[in-house]
Amino acid sequence: MDSARAIENLLYLYAERVDAGDLDGVAALFEHGSVVGHEGPAAVREMYAATVRLHEPTGRPLSHHVVSNPIVDVDEAAGTATCRSRFTVLQATPDLPLQAVAAGRYVDTFTRVDGTWWFATRSMRLDLTGDLSQHLLG
Repeated sequence: MDSARAIENLLYLYAERVDAGDLDGVAALFEHGSVVGHEGPAAVREMYAATVRLHEPTGRPLSHHVVSNPIVDVDEAAGTATCRSRFTVLQATPDLPLQAVAAGRYVDTFTRVDGTWWFATRSMRLDLTGDLSQHLLG
């Protein structure tokens, strides 16, 4: 698999793990990185646990993150890469009919460690919001 494809797969794996409520799995993607200034897996997991509403009995956020339009730029020699992409968050709960609740942009950097690509940094920009009451805490 080429580097750009491996990086795209990280984008989709992140979305899959968030939607599954797998906060440990999300945090593991940042073994060598940070999300909006939260450095390393423990801090990343803590941030998601404090912000994402997990619904009982499933323990999932009842969301569906769609990641699109990835623009990947890889520097093979340096083992680094950047990516800009878009996200749309759909959600349906017992109290909220299916709808888009958020849309925005990810700006990511990546690093290759021992031949494997990892997130180095992730920043998020929320451009459009809907009813986030069932998606986020607080």
